[in-house]
Amino acid sequence: MKRIAIILNLLVCLISNAQTYKSQVWVADQGNGTYKNPILYADYSDPDVIRVGDDYYMTASSFNCVPGLPILHSKDLINWRIINYALQDLYMEGVEPQNFFDKAQHGKGVWAPCIRYHKGEYMIYWGDPDFGIYVVKTKDISGRWDKPILVLPGKGRIDPSPLFDDDGKVYLTHAWAGSRANMNSVMTLCELNEDGTKAISEESLIYDGLLHGNHTTEGGKFYKKDGYYYLLAPAGGVEMGWQIALRSKNIYGPYEMKKVLYQGNTDINGPHQGGLVDTQTGEWWFMHFQDKGAYGRIIHLQPVTWKDNWPVMGVNDKNYCGEPVLSYKKPNVGKTYPIQTPQESDEFNTPKLGLQWSWHANPQQTWGYASNLGYYRMYGQYYPIFYNNFWDIPNLLMQKITAPEFTVTMKVTAVLQNEGDKAGLIMMGWDYAYIALVKTRDGYDLEQIECKDAEQKNKEKEIARVTLRNLKTEIKYNYHTKLENTEFYFRASVKEGGLCSFSYSTDGKKFQKLSEQFTARQGKWIGAKTGMFILNKTEKTQRSWIDIDWFRIEKR
Repeated sequence: MKRIAIILNLLVCLISNAQTYKSQVWVADQGNGTYKNPILYADYSDPDVIRVGDDYYMTASSFNCVPGLPILHSKDLINWRIINYALQDLYMEGVEPQNFFDKAQHGKGVWAPCIRYHKGEYMIYWGDPDFGIYVVKTKDISGRWDKPILVLPGKGRIDPSPLFDDDGKVYLTHAWAGSRANMNSVMTLCELNEDGTKAISEESLIYDGLLHGNHTTEGGKFYKKDGYYYLLAPAGGVEMGWQIALRSKNIYGPYEMKKVLYQGNTDINGPHQGGLVDTQTGEWWFMHFQDKGAYGRIIHLQPVTWKDNWPVMGVNDKNYCGEPVLSYKKPNVGKTYPIQTPQESDEFNTPKLGLQWSWHANPQQTWGYASNLGYYRMYGQYYPIFYNNFWDIPNLLMQKITAPEFTVTMKVTAVLQNEGDKAGLIMMGWDYAYIALVKTRDGYDLEQIECKDAEQKNKEKEIARVTLRNLKTEIKYNYHTKLENTEFYFRASVKEGGLCSFSYSTDGKKFQKLSEQFTARQGKWIGAKTGMFILNKTEKTQRSWIDIDWFRIEKR
């Protein structure tokens, strides 16, 4: 019987994973052969994309978030789902000290990646601005990836892109982070060994963006087509920049340059940095981001036409430079596929944590556990040494926000053991706010807390506090230990512009709104994120916990 139960559970997991998820709050596929931008209203910054056969795969920067390097899959470049992560943790060669990412190292870690497929292997290159350029490989993109390899150590190296040339040689270009190297706008090139894992030559300068007025040239992607080497790169900065194309018959240059995508007469600011991909039918497309403040760097898709061997992106081109589309006919991939979107809501019904979730640091052994029991359990963690505010908290379990407007509701059963222990729902960024259930001497309070400019070590401010009288609890005993199970509902409603209103309920039906409104703000190089937490106030106290029954993203 036990064996049968295990098999049934595995089948349930497989069926659950295979189900098509469709968001209630943002769908790019219009169901009539067209799509609208953004195709992903979520912070998949610095995206890159490839096609292998009939399958499209994309990845994006993940910085200090763990797991890292999300892998998304699509059949048509419009409908995407998360299928894996290339990095399960940030314990890597060259990172000193080894536990560097056990703390919340905001804005550090995994910067702009480049995904490629070569000789039966998937590989992702990325730059860590403090430690160097890495590559991670696998033959099974949905399985466990190999241990990352440090390809080129050094401070300031970012945005790598390899090119596997026709003669068997392998090259790598990358940019430089001004914050670490005290220079930027420069692209350099070196040769790698045959399997693309080690630099074997000195670096050569191949482009300085300042020569053409392209300040902050970075994020380049290497391609070869029709005898030309192409380096497609963003310039001008994240918020208001543009996309340039460089080309040469010699990989070392000199390179010609044209601006090929800019904002034009649209509302899509800074359209740049991404990946070029062709379809099975010969069409070309460019995936890129747009900086939307609190929402992060959301993902757009532009048609590409080749004009005199230049990739013109978008529409209405002037001198080879196009502007973004708001809606367009879907890519021709030879078939029509069902509408689906990346996972958001979670019923926590499987023994594996959903792929939409990540931590702010390397997860430790007692932070939380998925279960087959209908909930995800999180155990209370103690505040870090030298704690200032939640900017220091690594055990925040969160996901990206995925639409301009939505409501998130979370049902939990809390077992708060000690006075001052708390659990709640947070909207996290440079500014953050949360509502939390707090254990008091006499019962429970509900608090709303805010913090402005958290990175600057500012103190939190209490916005509201409500004493919860007659809160329904269920008393149980574990030997002599009293366990008080408290069912509770947290809610945040988000309007255009990241305007957040918090509310709570003791029965899931009647929600009490807290009066103060909070404006969400992006984090360091990432968009605002929402999720949950639980903290023990005093060290060496018995750990509190919450069982999260469900977390639902719905229309406002």
